[in-house]
Amino acid sequence: MRQLFGNVRVIVGGAAIVLLFMMALLAPTIAPFEPNRMNPSKALKDPGSVYLLGTDDLGRDIFSRLVYGTRISLSIALTAVFIAAMAGVFLGVVAGYAGGLVDTAIMRMVDILMSFPPILFAIAIVAFMGTGVPNLIAAIGILYTPRFARIAYSSTMSVKENDYVKASRAIGASHFWIVANDILPNIMAPIIILISLSVGTAILLESGLSFLGMGPPPPTSTWGNMIGRSRDLMDIKPIMVVWPSAAIAITVLAFNIFGDGLRDVLDPRLKI
Repeated sequence: MRQLFGNVRVIVGGAAIVLLFMMALLAPTIAPFEPNRMNPSKALKDPGSVYLLGTDDLGRDIFSRLVYGTRISLSIALTAVFIAAMAGVFLGVVAGYAGGLVDTAIMRMVDILMSFPPILFAIAIVAFMGTGVPNLIAAIGILYTPRFARIAYSSTMSVKENDYVKASRAIGASHFWIVANDILPNIMAPIIILISLSVGTAILLESGLSFLGMGPPPPTSTWGNMIGRSRDLMDIKPIMVVWPSAAIAITVLAFNIFGDGLRDVLDPRLKI
C-alpha cells in the first residue's frame, strides 16, 4: 500500500477517476438543467453564467448533457470490461491449466477473435444485434474478452509449473481448489492492470460507436452522440465539439495514467 500511494501516477490518475465517478453519481445534483430539456429560444448560446458551456442547436444545456454522459459512458465501459474480464480469465485459466485439446480449441478461438480489426468487429456485432445499451455492452465485452484470455492463459502457463502447485497436486487437492487458491491469486496483478487500461479504451470505443449512431438512441446523452450531432455545426459553433472531445480525452488519459501506475507497482519485473 505504501508503494501504491507513493506512486505519482496512481495518485494523479486515481484522483481524476474518483472525480469522474463522483460526477457520474451526483449527476442530478451537479447538472443545473435536465439534460434533454429543449429550449429553442436559447439555442446555440455561448458559455456564460447561466449556461456554463453554452447550449446546443436545440437549446439543451451542454454542461448538463456532459455530466449525464459521464454516467452513461462509465457504466457502459465498466460493465463491458467486467464481463470481458470474467469471461476472458475463465477461458484463459481453463485453457492454460487443462492443456491438450482444450487449450488448442479455446486459444484458436481467441486467435480468430483477435484477428479482426477491433472497430470493424464491434460495428459488425452491433449491426447484427441492434443498437441499444445492452447490445453495446455485449459488443465491447466480446471484443475485449480475448485480451483477458491471452493474459490469463500466459500467466497460468507459467504459474502452474511452480512448486506450490505441484505440492497441492501431491496431497490430492482438487483441480478447483488448485485454481482458486494457487493459480488465481498469483495471476491477478497483470489482470488488474489490464482492467484499468481497458476501461479507458472501452470508453473510446463506446464513444466511436455512439458517434456512428450505434450507441444509445437519442435523446440519451453520451459523449459520442454529442460529437456526432455537433459535427454538422462545426462551421458556426466549433466549441460544441470541443467539450465532449475534451471529456473523452481526459477520461482515457486518467485511466491510462492510473494503469501505468499500477503496472509500476504490481509488475515485479520492473523492480529487477
